[in-house]
Amino acid sequence: MNTMDRVPLYQKIQDYIRSLISSRGLKEGDRIPTEKQLMERFNVSKITVVNALTGLANENVITRVPGRGSFVSEQSDMTAVPETRPAASGFIRQEPAPQTDAKSGIIGFILPSIYDYFAAQLTLGVQKALMEKGYRAVIMLSNSVLSVENDAIKTLMDMGAEGMLIFPVDEEQYNVEILGMKLSGYPFVLIDRYLPGVETHYIACDGRMGAELAVNHLWELGHREIAICSDSPLQTVTVQERIQGYMDALKKKGALINPAHIITEFAPVDEVQEDHPLYRFIRNRMATAYITLNSKLGMQVYRAARQCGLSVPDDLSLVSFDDPTAIAEDMSMFTHVKQFEFEIGYKAAIKLIEVINDNQAADHEYNKIFMKPELVVRQSTGAFRPDGEYQAGKWSAGAMYRVTPRNK
Repeated sequence: MNTMDRVPLYQKIQDYIRSLISSRGLKEGDRIPTEKQLMERFNVSKITVVNALTGLANENVITRVPGRGSFVSEQSDMTAVPETRPAASGFIRQEPAPQTDAKSGIIGFILPSIYDYFAAQLTLGVQKALMEKGYRAVIMLSNSVLSVENDAIKTLMDMGAEGMLIFPVDEEQYNVEILGMKLSGYPFVLIDRYLPGVETHYIACDGRMGAELAVNHLWELGHREIAICSDSPLQTVTVQERIQGYMDALKKKGALINPAHIITEFAPVDEVQEDHPLYRFIRNRMATAYITLNSKLGMQVYRAARQCGLSVPDDLSLVSFDDPTAIAEDMSMFTHVKQFEFEIGYKAAIKLIEVINDNQAADHEYNKIFMKPELVVRQSTGAFRPDGEYQAGKWSAGAMYRVTPRNK
């Protein structure tokens, strides 16, 4: 076997750049090949290139400027052999990623859309925190498409964003741009979804706890046929954790899990029509209570029930994640899981600024922050009656109370 075949790819890239600097007499500030050029030349992934460049930056051979490229450093030392530690792919330096003095005041914020209550409140929280700290947000939408999310990250880096807040598309599709940012020490915080097995800063509401609060409430009202519904096109970590919380709550009560009550195999629609599987499920009275994983879907289930001639909460009870009142004022009667979206956005932005200002950013411990949800009880849930009757007057107009979770 050729000795060169045993040289790690990242090291081949580093040797190539050292050779370029020496043979071409590159001076401080001269640009070295871009990540894309190195990926094409060595036929390697972005992660490998980022790993190689991060090592050279930590040796002070080059300086990496987010959004601008990599440049020869002052008094670059090309003879020192850095201390390394093994990692999942190749080697990663123990020292922190290089810091740049470039201050744009820009924070990138990437999220799938901005058209629902959760995203709108999240955005307001982010903007408030950034304004207080003297930063401004540049918001980009991924439309839940991974390639669009990648392009947004690159665009924000080109703009000189000092850090990013990212509501990722899906944990099943590992975004190489996000992994590259982690390896290079670029500041970012994930919101609502994380990448399993990849340590990053992350903040979200506790979806499992929210689903358990909903199940417990409905169970106490006497419901045993409880369905959970999602119209997410992807089985994201958020959806999975809420469904897991639903199943955990039923298991704790000794109840069997009915797979037919986990309704997720349909695409999002503007209205639930009579030929829709969820409409047929409601019409056939397959469940007496429903938990919807977003407020828009909660409104659709409510309207579908009305179309079927069923009354909420007389014939079925309904709990949604998030408050539909933000979408339609006439939906103020919904029992819902409050997720504190504004607070999540605010805390995420404050955390990102802390990371940006931390000179030892590569050595810090990653924080996972879970907000505790609350169940806000209104008029869309009521006591189960086998004969379909409803205890009139049990819920007065506008009645509301909150169920707060116990400490874990």
